[in-house]
Amino acid sequence: MNDQLKPLPTGHSTLATLIDEGMVYIDKTPLVHRLTRYPGRFFLSRPRRFGKSLLVDTFQQLFEGNERLFRDLYIHDQWDWSRRHPVIKIDFAGAELRTPQALDEHVAYLLEENQERLGLDCGEYTSASSCLGRLIRHASEHFGEKVVVLVDEYDKPMLDNIENLETAAEMRSGLKNLYSVLKAHDPYLQFVFLTGVTKFSKVSIFSGINQLEDITLDKSYATICGYTQQDLETSFAGHLAGVDWAKLRRWYNGYRFLGDAVYNPFDILLFISKDRMYRNYWFETGSPSFLVKLFRQRRYFLPELETIEVGEEILDSFDIEHINPVTLLFQSGYLTIASTQTRRSRLVFRLTIPNQEVKLSLHQYFLDGYLQAEMDQRSRYQDQLYDQLISGDLPQLIATLKRLFAAIPWRNFTHNAMADFEGYYASVLFAFFESLNAQVTPEDITNQGQVDMTIELEGWIYVMEIKLLDSAAELVEGENPALEQIQARGYSEKYRGKASQGLFELGLVFGRAERNLIQADWLKIN
Repeated sequence: MNDQLKPLPTGHSTLATLIDEGMVYIDKTPLVHRLTRYPGRFFLSRPRRFGKSLLVDTFQQLFEGNERLFRDLYIHDQWDWSRRHPVIKIDFAGAELRTPQALDEHVAYLLEENQERLGLDCGEYTSASSCLGRLIRHASEHFGEKVVVLVDEYDKPMLDNIENLETAAEMRSGLKNLYSVLKAHDPYLQFVFLTGVTKFSKVSIFSGINQLEDITLDKSYATICGYTQQDLETSFAGHLAGVDWAKLRRWYNGYRFLGDAVYNPFDILLFISKDRMYRNYWFETGSPSFLVKLFRQRRYFLPELETIEVGEEILDSFDIEHINPVTLLFQSGYLTIASTQTRRSRLVFRLTIPNQEVKLSLHQYFLDGYLQAEMDQRSRYQDQLYDQLISGDLPQLIATLKRLFAAIPWRNFTHNAMADFEGYYASVLFAFFESLNAQVTPEDITNQGQVDMTIELEGWIYVMEIKLLDSAAELVEGENPALEQIQARGYSEKYRGKASQGLFELGLVFGRAERNLIQADWLKIN
């Protein structure tokens, strides 16, 4: 078989399968060697479907001394194959645990599996943590080497129950007791590696294992999971021959962890497997429904996702009682680091949505959460808005916007005052226009201030200002405060002569009482 057309490792996360079947494998062992050459305890957070399980399996095969799997890899000549360490692996990746009892039963099953593989017995024990502690001691004594402990998707039992605070807290308590065994048995341990999607705070689940070194935002390990551009142009060269690299990067690249940007492997493998169709492969495998609820409850201003700046403490960790939506968006892969700067001796991150797949999909998901409509209804609104924007049909555009806001269920406002804020209407519009793959600039800065939103699509430019009044009764006949502000401050000046199809100034006035558009006026500039 041509080396350039090796089988794709789609759906496989064990090193033996990739090597034995001659599949495409990106050699991560230079970074693996850097982590493993000395005793260490590490934590890594990466989004789902990012190759974490394959990395964990690579550690297992390495420490167990399966030399044949590494013969053509960097680490082969760097490793002492005469030493073999007993490995205890705790894997929550394939389990969906909804009760503390189910967690206890699954942990007991995992420990039994490890005992069988190692040929050891915990004996009589009163809890999973006591069994794990005994297994670590016995393994070290029996094999005459320190023990390696690998935990894959350590946080999944909590994340699966994140909407049920009581259950999530019980899961956290059970896992904390289990993981705290690692600190108590530190003298018996050679290497500890925990990975998952999120990083919970040290005062909650990590308090028992605070010796872990977090490499999530360590530039040296930025590419330990994921594919780099060089990986695609070399290892996948045959599979991607003739691809539009700029478009591929725009759609699937852009995840940054303070080092080189990486692609999500799941996206690339599915993109190739599905005849290079551009689709939201990664996004479809998980649902951010809980995040949508958080954003609605807290009246979060969606356009801020494009320009948000945070200190490093907000990205470090969170706890289930105090979830920051931005932290969860970042750790889950819906936001990534665009750039960093130091301000007042403090590191500041500017975050952004990583790529087109996430941008289109995330805003569509927010729309579904706001509208609570069927997908075909949302698609009809999108089709209508798109056609009206690329034809300059302002009367129909206004009519569609009115129908859109009228379709948002009243029950969305039962337990919050979301519709009492101008940012809510801007957020809904922003999500809709972003989902059309338009270039949307929220709070667009001009030399006279900033306009609420500018939309650019296929040669058409719309400079849009939004105002919120208590009701239509406040309107003065013949006046539109939103459009008047655009004209008074010359917001459209910077775009004059730049719109090949047409430039519009559009003033939208919403009413709190009506929860809809109560006045809309526009002026075509060119």
